[in-house]
Amino acid sequence: MQWKIGLNNGEIVAGGNEEDEVDIHQLLTPSDVIIDKYNNNSLIICDQDNRRVVRWFHQKEIDPQIIISGFMCIGLALDKDGSLYITIFDGVLRLNQGDKNGIIVAGGNGVGSDLNQLDNPTFILVDDNYSIYISDTPNHRIMKWEKDAKEGIIFASGNDTNTLERPLGLAMDHLGQIYIADLLNHRIIRWREGDKEGEIIIGGNGYGNLSTQLNTPQDLVFDKQGNLYVSDAANNRIQKFEVDFA
Repeated sequence: MQWKIGLNNGEIVAGGNEEDEVDIHQLLTPSDVIIDKYNNNSLIICDQDNRRVVRWFHQKEIDPQIIISGFMCIGLALDKDGSLYITIFDGVLRLNQGDKNGIIVAGGNGVGSDLNQLDNPTFILVDDNYSIYISDTPNHRIMKWEKDAKEGIIFASGNDTNTLERPLGLAMDHLGQIYIADLLNHRIIRWREGDKEGEIIIGGNGYGNLSTQLNTPQDLVFDKQGNLYVSDAANNRIQKFEVDFA
């Protein structure tokens, strides 16, 4: 869905033709979408249960394209060179522009909790140094995987109310601070590198549907003005927040 600021209704821009496991014009449980500014602002979509990543164009006369297929993905990210990163069951795959086959750049050593392993990672982001931040959700941690590293660094971790419980979406502000959708703690946490605990930015006062509450937040993103948008999943809404970056 595309939802323009100030409007009461959104517009379907991809899918919406019922679920299907074959038709390229349909989607089956899409889990993530990013805008590819390196390719005419086309949409790249994790078509999860169709086990493929597809490109969807704004021009309706152009058919969608399969970028890569054969595995179930959850999260997507682009680096500053336009390379595409995709989470798979035990790692992160990088697909350079023009490539048809990706290479494993994080994990890939079987499902687990060692520093060289991931367990069904979900959402990711890539910074300007090509370091990958990975929501290693079942392990209740965020891993930082530097370029060409053989193992990751635990950036944020824990599975209690003072740390993280099944983290999902990630975002980075202009200061390089990481924001985490802390799913089962129903809040957004800001985490600076080297911190032992995160700072609660949004929520943290129990799950609910008040404007100050969240219920299983799944993903988040900043706009150019620094506003933070949160996918407040169980409340069936998108919330917009102003953030104090101090």
